[in-house]
Amino acid sequence: MATLKNEYKERILPALMKKFNYSTVMQAPKLEKIVLNEGLGAATQDKKIIETAINELTAITGQKAVATLSKKDISNFKVRKKMPIGVRVTLRGERMYEFMERFIRIALPRIRDFKGIPGKFDGRGNYTVGVTEQIIFPEINIDSVTKMTGMNITFVTSAKTDEEGYELMKEFGLPFTNAK
Repeated sequence: MATLKNEYKERILPALMKKFNYSTVMQAPKLEKIVLNEGLGAATQDKKIIETAINELTAITGQKAVATLSKKDISNFKVRKKMPIGVRVTLRGERMYEFMERFIRIALPRIRDFKGIPGKFDGRGNYTVGVTEQIIFPEINIDSVTKMTGMNITFVTSAKTDEEGYELMKEFGLPFTNAK
């Protein structure tokens, strides 16, 4: 099976070059990294939630996840400075393409009542999609899940505009609901 990286070089890159009339391949947008972020507000009461989330994200991505720490004290939320309040992992290179392929081909179709993902970009060609349940990933054992946690998955591209980023993501195979 051809990997997504080879598909980018052989099919997606030439298609983007033609569509946007680039003079060199260096102008074409490319996927730079994928960041998975899980905010865990409940971790202020229960420390085991962070460990569980780290283990789950590590299983999903194949790369060790790290805890994110709070920057300041917020008494209303019972948060102290440098307290773990989330988990994140940044994927680059082979692992990034591997994860994206599994996300598009395996995880997304497992979402209940799936009709596509919204095509809203951040203004700089980057795309973030929210996943409400971690059990859509086959690496997660449903029986061992104690609490459903969602996550944000950000695809960071080298695209200068949303249109370029949208075309890149569409070529990779992300199923957008709105057709531009």
